[in-house]
Amino acid sequence: MIGAIIGDIAGSRFEFNNYKKKDFELFSEECHVTDDSILTLAVAKAIMETCKVIRPLIGKPETREKFYVMAEWMANKYLREIGRKYPECGYGGMFAQWIQSVVPKPYNSFGNGAAMRVSPAGFVAGTEGEAISLADAVTQVTHNHEEGMKGAEAVAVAIFMARHGKSKMEIRKRISSDYYLLDFTIDVIRDAYEFNETCQGTVPQAIEAFLESTSFEDAIRIAISLGGDSDTLAAITGSVAEAFYGVPDEIRERALTYLDSYLRGIYDDWVAFILDRKGNNNKSTEPEGKNKDHGI
Repeated sequence: MIGAIIGDIAGSRFEFNNYKKKDFELFSEECHVTDDSILTLAVAKAIMETCKVIRPLIGKPETREKFYVMAEWMANKYLREIGRKYPECGYGGMFAQWIQSVVPKPYNSFGNGAAMRVSPAGFVAGTEGEAISLADAVTQVTHNHEEGMKGAEAVAVAIFMARHGKSKMEIRKRISSDYYLLDFTIDVIRDAYEFNETCQGTVPQAIEAFLESTSFEDAIRIAISLGGDSDTLAAITGSVAEAFYGVPDEIRERALTYLDSYLRGIYDDWVAFILDRKGNNNKSTEPEGKNKDHGI
């Protein structure tokens, strides 16, 4: 999850002032947390609270189904509850209305908000099927359009595959086969690429930025250099890059200084939650991939 937060913060100052090169200071005084980080933390909170009620993703199929129903309910609750605490952080118009609704309903969105906040689902799932089902549960409360759901699923699947040691070639093949045709390079599309808030105009580009990278930091720099919706592009790229590379301690610690005490509290709870799950999974046969942080 920290990968998405880092990408959001690093990309925040370029969202409406694109810089289409990689030679920029990663963090500056102009950087700040946006809705991407806040809603990612809200999804993490929803998953953690769900796990307090229902033993997560373990046991009989009917138990797992109850888990996804509860996760959807918790996402509805915490996206609004936490979202209301930060009314000026950059929400889209429809989402801003949704968080204030007395009886909130999904609004058929295919905006890239579906993909930028979904990374906790990819990190907590024990199987690819669980990653997809959990991504659907936390996404459909708002972004229930087919393209919105697809964007969230693609990111969750890419994270899950990266966590479990799949190669970039394997990830590219899976995303191209089942979600988006990755038949372009960042260098080729950079000059013509413009601001795009849809999943279909953001998710494939963000995943491609990861696939062309050589390190976590390089992935963030490539995503931001593309331009467009820089913070969201980099948040999505960062979430997959974290799963594949891990995150350097220095970058993680610098990014965390941008979180206020409330958001940092959710992050710290997530760290403890993931470490606890990691300890439990070490008693099982669940494989782990290259990621050193396991969603921290």
